[in-house]
Amino acid sequence: MTESFGASATRARGPSMRQAAPVFLAFLAMGFADAAGPFVSLAKQQFNLSNFMAQLIAFAGFVMFGVLSVPTGLFQDKKGKRYILILGLSVMLAGVLIPALAGFSTFPVFLLTVLLLGAGATILQVAGNPLMRDVSPEGKYSRNLSLAQFVKAIGSLSGPVIPVIAAHWFGLSWRVIFPVFSVAVAIALLAALTLRIPAVTSAGHQTATLRSCLALLKNGYVAMMVLAIFLYVGAEVSVSSGIPIYLRDRYSIDIAKTGLLGTGLFFAALTAGRFSGGVVLNWIKPKTFLVITCLLSIVGLLGMFLPNESAVVAGFFLTGLGFANIFPLVFSITVDRMPESANTLSGLMVTAIVGAAFVPPAMGLLADAVHSMQIAFVVPLAAILYITWAALVNFRGAERAAQMARD
Repeated sequence: MTESFGASATRARGPSMRQAAPVFLAFLAMGFADAAGPFVSLAKQQFNLSNFMAQLIAFAGFVMFGVLSVPTGLFQDKKGKRYILILGLSVMLAGVLIPALAGFSTFPVFLLTVLLLGAGATILQVAGNPLMRDVSPEGKYSRNLSLAQFVKAIGSLSGPVIPVIAAHWFGLSWRVIFPVFSVAVAIALLAALTLRIPAVTSAGHQTATLRSCLALLKNGYVAMMVLAIFLYVGAEVSVSSGIPIYLRDRYSIDIAKTGLLGTGLFFAALTAGRFSGGVVLNWIKPKTFLVITCLLSIVGLLGMFLPNESAVVAGFFLTGLGFANIFPLVFSITVDRMPESANTLSGLMVTAIVGAAFVPPAMGLLADAVHSMQIAFVVPLAAILYITWAALVNFRGAERAAQMARD
């Protein structure tokens, strides 16, 4: 029998943290794909690219979310989550081994590497989120999934941090990141091969299809929230890729040695925010917390336009804290609104991650047109303003429901 995509499958008896360890390692590897953001500034410098061409790196890294998400979910119905997890890690390993073993001297070869990283991360997203439920003790799924997002953030943080360490302390090229990623992904792959979960099918489950996913977009609320996911992921990658170029253009900071520390600060804030978000949500309702995080994001992004360097750095950090929990909040609020459509919503929202392939090039086009990366930050700011509007719609809906309950 097979497992169902997004279904509530029967779990293994008495799962433990040891059984969940391979899935946590897969989430760590999943975070490596976020290096597409820091790669933009590094490859721009190495290959002498325009802002638009450099942002094609982000397009290559994230376009696979739009192409592969639903087909992977359907394939997962036939082959099982463990098989798909191993497949995703294998694709990602192939991507990082190309530059680790053979190196790259041309931009197209580098784009192929990023494309495979993105494809592997897409496959891991489809398998990892539902698989975490199968390896979690009863009642601990939400906790483990929050921890998994924290672990993924560590993988994301390695993208800007490793090149800085390599250049500053060891005098090595930023490309040393690929052998490091290769070892980590290989370890995650070996761990995944030891994973044992039951292969079952839920009673009454209807397989998520492209048609069923797209049909949900006729619902105005779903369309609003899916667009929020699309814009958020695009805004996150735009900020992470734009910070080093911004620092170089405005403050003449060397990207490889110091410039990526700005992106590192952003990812450090993301990591801290995702860990603390799981704690804060014990006391604050998700819809309220979403409004708070959006407002914090706006304050942080506005800091990019201030003339003071310290204020700009503070803006990096505040933006990361604000961004940290937007994705899981939008995702969970939407599924809670329509739990009967959880399977199709899951496929649709993972597909919306393709926003990271389209928003950064728009930012690059604007930067080229006005000759200013600083002005180009209005693109992620506009995205967050839309998400704030969606958050307020949800908050007002919750307030009306609470008032009706009191009456």
